[in-house]
Amino acid sequence: MFNTERLRGVLAATALGLLGATSVQAEDVLRAVTAFPTPMFWSQDFAKFAEAVNEKGKGVIRIDIVGGPEVIPPPQQMDAVSRGVIDMQYGPATYHLGTAPEIDALVGSTVTPETFRSNGGLELMQKIFGERFNVRLMAMAQSGLQFHVWTVDQPTIGEDGKVDLKGMRLRSQPIYNAFFESMNAVPMSVPVPDVYTGLERHTFEGIGWPVAGVMDFSWDEFLKYRIDPGFFNSDLVVVMNPAKYDGLSDEAKAILDEVAAEYEIGSRDRLAQTTADTDKAVREKGIEIITLEGDAAKAYLDTAFDSAWSRLKASGSPYYDELREKFYK
Repeated sequence: MFNTERLRGVLAATALGLLGATSVQAEDVLRAVTAFPTPMFWSQDFAKFAEAVNEKGKGVIRIDIVGGPEVIPPPQQMDAVSRGVIDMQYGPATYHLGTAPEIDALVGSTVTPETFRSNGGLELMQKIFGERFNVRLMAMAQSGLQFHVWTVDQPTIGEDGKVDLKGMRLRSQPIYNAFFESMNAVPMSVPVPDVYTGLERHTFEGIGWPVAGVMDFSWDEFLKYRIDPGFFNSDLVVVMNPAKYDGLSDEAKAILDEVAAEYEIGSRDRLAQTTADTDKAVREKGIEIITLEGDAAKAYLDTAFDSAWSRLKASGSPYYDELREKFYK
C-alpha cells in the first residue's frame, strides 16, 4: 500500500534540502576572451590571471577562458564586454584608439604599476574606460613592454645615425602609425594571424612588435634585422562588464581586485624574463640588432613618445593634463 505519510516526509526533507542549497551562494563564473590566439605568449600569460583567480576564489568565483579571435574578432571584443555578450576581455586597448584617444597615455607611459595605482592613474583610467566603453578596467598588463621595428631587409641608417625607412611597408597598428610615417615608412594594417603569410609573400617588409612573442608564429623565419632601443609601453588591458562586476559578492570583488593588482606586477616580471630569453634566441638565430646610440637614440625615442602624446593633445581630450601628470615622468 502506498504510504502517504512517508511521501510527505520525503517531500518535506527535499524542500528543506533545496532551501538549504539555495542559501549557499553559488560560484560566480566569468567567461573571458583574449585578443590573441591561444598559443601566443600573451594569451598564455593572461591564463595565469585566470588561474590565480580560480585558485584564490575556489567556490566563490571562477574565470573560464572560452577562446580568442576565433570566438569574437578582436576589434569587437570590447563592445562584446560592454553588451554583456562576454564578461571579461584581455588585449590591446589601442584597437579602440578612435573611441578613446586617452589610450595614448598608456602607450606613452613611463611609470610603473605601483606608481599609477598610488598616484590615482588607475582610477582616472577606469573613469575614462567607463565613459568611453562602458567597461570596468581591471588591470593594465605587461607594464614595461617595449615595441621594436623588425625588418626583412637592412634598414637605412644615415650618417647622422638616424633611421630612414623610406618606402618600406611595415605591419603596423594605430599606436605607431605616426611614428613609422616619421621615418618615411608605409604603415599597413594586418591581423596577427595573417602576418606570417604577409611576410612570406613579401606583402610588407617588416613589422612593429615586441621582442616577446615574435617567435610564437615563426615570424623570425623572415625577419633579419631589429632596431633598438625599444619604444612605447604596454597598451594591454583586462576589462570587465561593469554590471557583472557590480553583481558579484563583496568577497568575489575583493578576490578579483587583489589578483588584478598582483597580475600587473607578475605579468611585468614574466614579460621581462620572456623578453630576455627571446632576445637571446633571436640573436643566436642570426637576427642582426641595429642599436642606435647617443643623440640618434634620444631623437628616435623622443619622436616615438612625442607622437603618442601629441596625438592625445590634438584630440582635445579634457583629461590630457591629468593623464600627462600621472603617466609620464
